[in-house]
Amino acid sequence: MDTINKRMLIVGGAGFVGSNLSHYLLEHKEPREIWIVDNLLSSDIYNVPNDPRLRFLFGSITEDKILHALPTNIDIVFHLACYHGNQSSIADPLADHDNNTLTSLKLFEHIKGFKDIKKVVYAAAGCAVAEKTFDHARPTLEDAPVSLFHDSPYSISKLIGEMYGNYYFQRHGLPFVKARFQNVYGPREILGAGRWRGTHHTVWRNVTPTFIWKSIQGEVLPLDNGGNASRDFIYVEDIVRGLIACAEKGQPGEAYNLASGVETSIVDLARMINAITGNQTPVDLRPARDWDRSGKRFGSTEKSRDQLKFEAVISIEDGLRRTVKWTMDNKEIIQHAISTHDLLMKQQSISS
Repeated sequence: MDTINKRMLIVGGAGFVGSNLSHYLLEHKEPREIWIVDNLLSSDIYNVPNDPRLRFLFGSITEDKILHALPTNIDIVFHLACYHGNQSSIADPLADHDNNTLTSLKLFEHIKGFKDIKKVVYAAAGCAVAEKTFDHARPTLEDAPVSLFHDSPYSISKLIGEMYGNYYFQRHGLPFVKARFQNVYGPREILGAGRWRGTHHTVWRNVTPTFIWKSIQGEVLPLDNGGNASRDFIYVEDIVRGLIACAEKGQPGEAYNLASGVETSIVDLARMINAITGNQTPVDLRPARDWDRSGKRFGSTEKSRDQLKFEAVISIEDGLRRTVKWTMDNKEIIQHAISTHDLLMKQQSISS
């Protein structure tokens, strides 16, 4: 199935990944129409393209007025909304439930009878199924065993989203495909975008944009667990191509890793970023985060390569250079988003 000339819905379309997806679709896939639903909780309207083919609905997909405003003749759904991320969910598990679990259930229940839907692509979390280890990581397969013990409500919610999707696939024939994200980075990830969520991780939400911003300022880069951790970093343009591959070639009921397949240590990530920006401030080696048992991980790429014909093509070195440049070009926007939370972060620091 080709995605050209299709009517699409992107839930969470103003976010980091969703906005990159909408820009790419508009430029390369000639969509008939794109509907975006976003409550801007952790995103910025700046990211939304200005295009006559795009319709933006401000609100949560859990709201009945939003659901009933959607057309019923949608061809493809990308469900990317989430309560970002692990540490914000630990700070407020109920908000995570409202924005990470209920969103999936309400969406799937509403669209289960839509006759034109060809594919529902869900942004699943690779961290939720990865082995918990600080020793030697093995590539995480799509059929990896899933533990019932998790480090954060976010991880739990992302798995529940998969389970609800699987249920609606089996019970109602919803053509549900799981796209398992690894650590995505790249342009349009605005630190501090959206509203305050009760923790300074409202701003410092992901390691790559945090390191890039601090490195540009000449600040120290904090390395949890002494840097003895690793992740699979995948550039956002590759993730977008992977999501489209899931929509075009993914089999309903199946899960696919969207991964680079390359294990990169957090120490090496910090060194690469500092080398690009010219930051000579030494890194700060810190103890492990008390909640995090997922020290080292990366995703297997075999199934996606064989079945979706998808492979990540942008190296981490190239991707980081592009992201640093975008950050430099958009410093005022990022600084404004961060500044909206400065007072609350200071108050939180004083109270703790």
